[in-house]
Amino acid sequence: MMNPYLEIILRSASVYIFMVAALRLFGKKELSQLSTTDLVFIILISNSVQNAMVGADSSLTGGLMAALVLFTLNYILKLLMYESKYFREVVEDKAIILLYKGTVNITNMHHARITMDELEEAVREHGVESYKKVRLAILEVNGTISIISGDDKALNQTHHYHRRKQKSLIPL
Repeated sequence: MMNPYLEIILRSASVYIFMVAALRLFGKKELSQLSTTDLVFIILISNSVQNAMVGADSSLTGGLMAALVLFTLNYILKLLMYESKYFREVVEDKAIILLYKGTVNITNMHHARITMDELEEAVREHGVESYKKVRLAILEVNGTISIISGDDKALNQTHHYHRRKQKSLIPL
């Protein structure tokens, strides 16, 4: 018979690894755009995996052991992602360009499972009236959609300003 605490460690580690893999497979969009059904889903998932982690042990020590394993694995995962670009890309994927200079990238939208309604909502949330006025929209690795708007002239003026500022700081 296995040590009950070792069993909790192995169960908790298995559930953690499964949940990270499942979130990776089902898409990053789900992380930042929580609807009512997503919230219910998260609550039910946490309840369903609780018993898988602690088994028959419902003691305080068993629960704390499971929590300690989850915190430790999360710390190790974050450390590995910080240290290794390859590992970070395996776990998080890459940012995806959804829109460039007012033109929607349908292939990337389909790949990310983002609807036009969701993109337009993100554009409005960033204070832009139409996606056609957006210079760049990116689905970030954390699931948020970043929006950069403005016309070429305004962006070029900002770019030149920064360039002049940087040159003035260089000693002769």
